[in-house]
Amino acid sequence: MRPRYILIFGPPGAGKGTQGRRLAAELGLAYIASGDIFRQHVEAGTELGRIAKEYMDRGLYVPDEVTVKMVLERLGRPDAERGAVLDGFPRTLPQAEALEKALAERGAEVDLVFYIKISEAEAQRRVQGRWVCRNCQAAYNLETNPPRVPGRCDVCGGELYQRTDETPETLRRRFEVFFEQTVPVLEYYRARGLLVEINGKQPIDAVFRELKAAADRVFGRIAGSGSGGV
Repeated sequence: MRPRYILIFGPPGAGKGTQGRRLAAELGLAYIASGDIFRQHVEAGTELGRIAKEYMDRGLYVPDEVTVKMVLERLGRPDAERGAVLDGFPRTLPQAEALEKALAERGAEVDLVFYIKISEAEAQRRVQGRWVCRNCQAAYNLETNPPRVPGRCDVCGGELYQRTDETPETLRRRFEVFFEQTVPVLEYYRARGLLVEINGKQPIDAVFRELKAAADRVFGRIAGSGSGGV
């Protein structure tokens, strides 16, 4: 059985982290978010982390060579043996090409690509109430997805905090960069018949039902082809 790979895209505040973690758990895949990897390197004080922080603080994408190196290393860990849901990667065409090459070397490929769509105004509104677990990076929104205990993560009990790179000005720039650099990646996957667009303004459970239904259709086709299920 070859590993399965799902990509999940969306502008800041679209709910990629919440949905990606849930989908990965449902399908038995690793959840890998480039933003989490960057922050882990920053907190560890690595050279790659120092470089990444300079770009993140300005709302810009981390250079391709740095991002690719971090993510491919993460994909090689044991928990990703069956595949992964990738959140925030690839963000540029060179990253998409690097991922395609790396997966081909493992006898695998990208199976499905989601684009969760929301407006910039909706993104600003959501991010203002967003809190993230300092330990496991689970994301919460005080309006739409609050933690059961204020200030504490439902998953691991860690402390929740608001990210410093989510000021209105930085968020606006991140939104601009998303459309400048990532929309061509979406078209790259659309041309391959892999892209599924999801209305991100729906309730969290409604968004997840659409994601899961699409994954079931795709992986059902794969299983039916004789290559094995997820």
